[in-house]
Amino acid sequence: MARQATIAPPAPYCIVCNAKSAFDAVACAECGAPMALYHEAVAQEREPCIITVVGDSNVGKTVYLGMLLDMLSKRADDYEAVPKGAYSVNLPHTVISYLGARQFPPKTAVEVDEWMWAYYQITHPQNRSKVFDLMMPDMAGEALAAEVAAPSTFTVIRALLGKSAGAMLLVDAAVAAVGSPQPDFFALKLMSYLEGIFQGKRRKLITTPIAIVMCKADYCPECFDDPRAFAKTNFNRLWNICDSRFANFEFFGASVVGSLGYGSDESENVVPYPLHVAPRGILEPFEWILNSLK
Repeated sequence: MARQATIAPPAPYCIVCNAKSAFDAVACAECGAPMALYHEAVAQEREPCIITVVGDSNVGKTVYLGMLLDMLSKRADDYEAVPKGAYSVNLPHTVISYLGARQFPPKTAVEVDEWMWAYYQITHPQNRSKVFDLMMPDMAGEALAAEVAAPSTFTVIRALLGKSAGAMLLVDAAVAAVGSPQPDFFALKLMSYLEGIFQGKRRKLITTPIAIVMCKADYCPECFDDPRAFAKTNFNRLWNICDSRFANFEFFGASVVGSLGYGSDESENVVPYPLHVAPRGILEPFEWILNSLK
């Protein structure tokens, strides 16, 4: 009897950059993204929907994203959120543990293999038949700044944004409210960078949904009252590029910490401590993006 030929399974590929990898690879050799994302995506039998969270260093990306994922996993606003892979729980677990101990989590390392990734299957409360397979990394602000300054410095960032269905840009409302132009200038750079990635025909407005989240809004409550008016006043450069080049954007105020205390570390540096956690405006930007993707 003739022996039946065996067909080798296709080689796994990176969900982020499409580079082929070895079957036993832990991370993509090209961009550094974890190969666990590929195995989870294959099991779902559909392409994941990527929403990328970007922002400057110290703007609060880790805290915001960790709080968002924790709220979703607790069925906030009736969302059904299921983590795909135990690694997806690491980010919210880390953030909630640190905040519970009245500390902020450590800064995200610049190295890609140190980033925490999350892959969640989310069902919209008004349409249970529609399932979003959402993939979100917690990237370092310093890595993003390096990529914006010299594109392709971090392959994973450019490839990830190129596949993103939407993005959340986090900006520091507290720093901008006291008159510093730094958050506005960095946001302008980021939006210019995103325009280069998302643009189709040059003269057409970009339709990819962009939620601009003004973090630390507890320092400036007027940010919650009228986010667009606050943005026009304190992020005028950012507002102008959004208004002229993007067709689908919205501004939101958000905060996680209700009150802060201050102490000093071993080097006598002033260190803030979160005394009270009072999340506000966390779900709204995410919900707006999902509604834009329907």
